[in-house]
Amino acid sequence: MNKLTCWFSSTSLLLFLALQGIAQTTSPGTWMADNGNGTFSNPLFYEEFSDPDMIRVGDDYYLTGTTMHTMPGLPILHSKDLVNWELLTYAVHRLDIGPQARLEDKKEMYGQGIWAPSFRYHNQRFYIFTNVNGQSTQVFSANDPAGPWIQQSMKVGLHDLSVLFDDDGKTYVVWGYDELHLAQLTDDLLDIIPGTEKIIVEKGSGAGEGCHFYKINGKYFITNTNYDPQCYQVCLRADQPYGPYEIKVMSANENLGVGTSYRIWTPNQGPPFDIIPGKLNQVGCIPMHQGGIVQVQSSEWWGWSMLDYNSLGRVTALSPVTWQDGWPHFGLPGNLNRSPRIWVKPNTGLSSKRGAPFERNDLFDGPALKNAWQWNHVPVDNKWSLNARKGYLRLNSLPAESFWWAKNSLTQRAIGPESYATTELDATNLQSGDIAGLALLNLPYAWLGVVKTKSGSVLRVFDQQLQKSVDAQLNQQQVWLRLHCNFDDDLAQFSYSLDGKTFLDIGDKMIMPYQLKTFQGVRYTLFNYNTEGKEGGAADFNYFQVDEPRNKGLTQPIPYGQVISLYSVADSSALVNWRNNLRSVSASNAVAKGGIFRVLDRGNGRIALQEVATGRFVTVKGAGGLAEVRLEVQDNGDASTFQWVDMLRGDIMFLSLQTHRYLFCPPNLEELCTANSEGTTPDRHDGTCFFWKKVE
Repeated sequence: MNKLTCWFSSTSLLLFLALQGIAQTTSPGTWMADNGNGTFSNPLFYEEFSDPDMIRVGDDYYLTGTTMHTMPGLPILHSKDLVNWELLTYAVHRLDIGPQARLEDKKEMYGQGIWAPSFRYHNQRFYIFTNVNGQSTQVFSANDPAGPWIQQSMKVGLHDLSVLFDDDGKTYVVWGYDELHLAQLTDDLLDIIPGTEKIIVEKGSGAGEGCHFYKINGKYFITNTNYDPQCYQVCLRADQPYGPYEIKVMSANENLGVGTSYRIWTPNQGPPFDIIPGKLNQVGCIPMHQGGIVQVQSSEWWGWSMLDYNSLGRVTALSPVTWQDGWPHFGLPGNLNRSPRIWVKPNTGLSSKRGAPFERNDLFDGPALKNAWQWNHVPVDNKWSLNARKGYLRLNSLPAESFWWAKNSLTQRAIGPESYATTELDATNLQSGDIAGLALLNLPYAWLGVVKTKSGSVLRVFDQQLQKSVDAQLNQQQVWLRLHCNFDDDLAQFSYSLDGKTFLDIGDKMIMPYQLKTFQGVRYTLFNYNTEGKEGGAADFNYFQVDEPRNKGLTQPIPYGQVISLYSVADSSALVNWRNNLRSVSASNAVAKGGIFRVLDRGNGRIALQEVATGRFVTVKGAGGLAEVRLEVQDNGDASTFQWVDMLRGDIMFLSLQTHRYLFCPPNLEELCTANSEGTTPDRHDGTCFFWKKVE
């Protein structure tokens, strides 16, 4: 295959694939939180970015998070507006802490490594304090966030720590779960000053883990999270660093319309593993938790946190913060502790270029891998190459008994809400015992690849959960491999092609559970290993492409100026004017035909609904209770304005600017609508989600 590499770049990938006759599954594009209309959509990155911690330094914002056993680790992201982020570097290029980091001597460190970082800035220097399993707490520091970063070991290990550089010159550290400890650090930040450690919160007081420590207007605040039996975030407040501390819930129940899916609670027992499906409207650790707060240049406060998004892993979300009675709450006035999926971008006075921090697609024609790639454990550097064959990634096989133990497996986080990963493999240089291809790194794992035997090659898909293989005939060395993941139902499907155009499913759909062995979401993986206990041949990957069918926070353009009818997702009832009240009626009711509204643009993704028949505006009165969603003659500003909230599955919600709560129609009752719902349930059948149809 001719590559035409003289003029190709990553931005020309789709044209390249079209020229080569490779079937396209989607329109081009990747998930960006910035909707391009003054608003943003959660999550910030529709992929795993867990245990986030953020700092502001002047007009710049920096973000890092947990990376566990994958290398490089500790990404350093930069933004000017809190919505659009760029990856500057990784603070840790490799963490070689023994044979477990190298998959040697039957040792591994899945679900271990780097986690729960505390990002800080002090005296013109950047610091990241982070946990590393089997090691003391590690400190990474740099004068420039783009690096280089140096690493030092503390003399103590502090679980889920957070550091505060106080304005009196003292440096405090808080850590623990349930029972929180506080101490002062030595000037070199590597040890605790003897005699300064104290318990500041007793067990059972309501505190959790994942601390973020602040001093605001002379008071001390610690945010942290609880996870049993469900996740929520609390805030601790005191007048002195050692307390006493009061505790108040600051974020709870916000699931963004997503519920708990498949889980494995006993990852050390299997295969087969005991995969437990979620219960209807169970949220578990989906709701926003484990995050902190920051004040921007306009004096607005914003919070960030994560949500356990099932097999996708933990994603990061952004929330407006409202202060009430001296306490910070995620959410808006009138609807504290709940956060909108779509809201107006933070007013930092600055903007970042609309974009995404990670480059997924790779033609393997550059001097380095694209920045989304991470190795599964520490790589063997001389067993992979971008130079051995121009325009290809070459993975040389190393001995392993299974994919789980395969060295030099190259991974990147899967992206939602739905994505396809496609690669082209040239198996010409494989040797007997080699298995190379495309995998779904998870527990259970699965892969699709070429198996080389002494008698020839076979195309095989393997499902660890079922311990089942399905083979397909392979009479050529070139094959295209594809993996489709839908994170709405947590199901995956492998397929292959022999011409790069027509793809055939192979094997059954696979359940993607979330489990606490890898402590990560599923990952797309390129691999090559040898099952005969030797170093084998080479697998050459021509490119890697990720397609995202639903890559926009606004799945459909807001129908400004158009005439629409609105229907409830819960029961398909229509919204109508009933004696100048908004009411839902059965779609078969003759009255339903009169439910026609013009959508008026109010800026920043906000709309007004004007009934076509009367010219009246849907308006929220008072607290938005019964008979307080009226149709008024006049446009009443915020009372007649709603934030259009796209829920990414063809459904929308209407967030009233009057109440900061959602339009709600009781399902199956044909009653009057209100505007006092705090949010939706995971099944979205509670009466707050709607779909619309254009009326010609």
